[in-house]
Amino acid sequence: MPVVGDVRFRDPSCVLPGGFWAAISVWLDKPQVLNKRLCGSSTELKVELSPGTHAETDSLLLRSFLSQLSDILGPGEERADGDVLDRIREYWNGSRENASVTLRVLIPKANPHYPSTIPKKEGVIQDITRQVVTFLPLEEHNTGHFQVKKNNIYQIRLEHVMDDEWSVSLHTLYSEDWDSDGVVYPKITWMKNELLSKIAKWSIEDKKSEFKSTLSLIPVDKYSKLYQSLKEKYKDMVKVWPEVTDPEKFVYEDVAIATYLLILWEEDRELKNLSEKQTFVDLGCGNGLLVHILSNEGHHGRGIDVRKRNIWDMYGPQTILQESAIMPNDDYLFPNTDWIIGNHSDELTPWIPVIAARSSYSCCFFVLPCCFFNFYGKYNRKSCKKTQYREYLDFVTEVGNQCGFNVEEDCLRIPSTKRVCLIGKSRTYLSTQEAMVDEQRRKCITSHKTSTLDECNKSMCVSECTKKKDSTNQEETSDPLMASAENWISGFQPRDKVEQIKNCSLLPRDFIDKVVLQVAKLLLNSNKEEMDNADFDKRGKVWNTGRCLTLREIAEVLDKETLQRLKNECGGLQTLFRNNHQVFEVMNSSVSIRDWRNEAVSKSKRKQSESKRGLSPDVLKTRLCWFFINHPDGCPRVTDNCPYAHGSEELRPSSALRRKKHRNDELS
Repeated sequence: MPVVGDVRFRDPSCVLPGGFWAAISVWLDKPQVLNKRLCGSSTELKVELSPGTHAETDSLLLRSFLSQLSDILGPGEERADGDVLDRIREYWNGSRENASVTLRVLIPKANPHYPSTIPKKEGVIQDITRQVVTFLPLEEHNTGHFQVKKNNIYQIRLEHVMDDEWSVSLHTLYSEDWDSDGVVYPKITWMKNELLSKIAKWSIEDKKSEFKSTLSLIPVDKYSKLYQSLKEKYKDMVKVWPEVTDPEKFVYEDVAIATYLLILWEEDRELKNLSEKQTFVDLGCGNGLLVHILSNEGHHGRGIDVRKRNIWDMYGPQTILQESAIMPNDDYLFPNTDWIIGNHSDELTPWIPVIAARSSYSCCFFVLPCCFFNFYGKYNRKSCKKTQYREYLDFVTEVGNQCGFNVEEDCLRIPSTKRVCLIGKSRTYLSTQEAMVDEQRRKCITSHKTSTLDECNKSMCVSECTKKKDSTNQEETSDPLMASAENWISGFQPRDKVEQIKNCSLLPRDFIDKVVLQVAKLLLNSNKEEMDNADFDKRGKVWNTGRCLTLREIAEVLDKETLQRLKNECGGLQTLFRNNHQVFEVMNSSVSIRDWRNEAVSKSKRKQSESKRGLSPDVLKTRLCWFFINHPDGCPRVTDNCPYAHGSEELRPSSALRRKKHRNDELS
């Protein structure tokens, strides 16, 4: 085949040719990662060929494969594509080289903007020995009758140039007659520029995902069609969204989660030969949109959350939402419910498998972990060999296993960094063993409570835990409903009904100013060598940029009372620095004085330049410049270029004060 494009690159880590096949597997199994017009792919059949394999077994498998590609070896194919077909014949006739033959289905996204949404089959030959992979697109002319789309046959080859230099190249039979539909068959230029460069990049990257492929437990084609339908159906929710959260993210995220559950439940009904749609309870339902969609699609259920949201009243009576704090006790079991859902359920996350297991033997669960909680409070890491997220998923999986579930893991396609879900839809024990397994659950809960208390002892916060425990017990005994229930654990703290703002913004202004000034002086306390290497401003004067310190180094200087006050805020010390963006720059857990001279130079290179952060004209010169007042060398910017006031004579009243004055003038 003639070459139509190639990319040369270096392999300093010596991961080739293995890295090349890892990259090809991404293009085979997850083509949607690169081709955004595809929903995914599925493998119908794969045959491995290697030296010494049993000829009779290979023949049987190949015969099954080639029966689905009947026209490949049919008459009239002995033309320009003969070299490709000869390779298939060679394997068929008993060649024992390292190779594999795969039949996959490419699934386009169900999108009205794309002309082709019909899944297409493709034969793929991976020739390990020659480091070549051949793609044979198949067109279905009659039902079950396929023919090779010769104009669209292509190969990707890996070649060693010299030393650590390699190349990946694209080859086609008839590049001038390439039939592109823009979806399954991209344009040749796209394949040369995008596909080859990605294959080259992936080939030398050693990034093995610790998570499964997305949508591995459901049919991707069904998901694509239903998601597009539901997205269109509920798109108006974006326009009327009354919450402060981003509607684009939350609406389409819940649409995607609902789509996944609807397909999962449909597959489960077919497997178990059920006619009635599953019932559900969403614990910690938040805005309730997931409950609303599932209910509208015919599944009876309800959502429970400690705090009512503004949007609840918009759904109508068919969406049942309940405002209540959920406690881990016998009062919150759901024996007549098929599925317990935990969608970003925070402190309830590890309790979801427990509640499902104790509700009934047939009850299943779906949980999408986000924030890290154990049974008693915040989850603390135990291993540095895994990411915190991976470790927490393993923890929730272990809880599900201890509760007697066969826990499955999948990755959703949602706009979130936390998109791995855990599913328990079958048990590892018989219903007659329920008492024995429940004792196992009890021991699991108790062991985690004990380990949490041990960690509290090590942190010298036993008194605080005891206070929380005592206050919780008092609340439980004072509530007749709680007193009548059998508690599964003491000291559990549900989230507050009133959401507290803990982003350092409500801390007293004098406290913030004190910490900012203290840290700034610490950073500006440079030694002589640093001063000798300091930059000069436009006036030829040294402007002290100070030094860079880690958050840990800064924390060691601050007093315990200040640190404790900041620890009570989300993000703590780092959040305080980010809030004071004018003074500090935080990068990779290190803090330095922000040099606004560099901001002007690198404006075009920064993702979030000062112009994008853009201060409104209404707030210009309404606050004094911190550098003008506190920095020993003053502000690095001239007065006209600084949005803050260089002295009280430049101060302007804020827009809020001007509006207040205007109202007072009107009243008078």
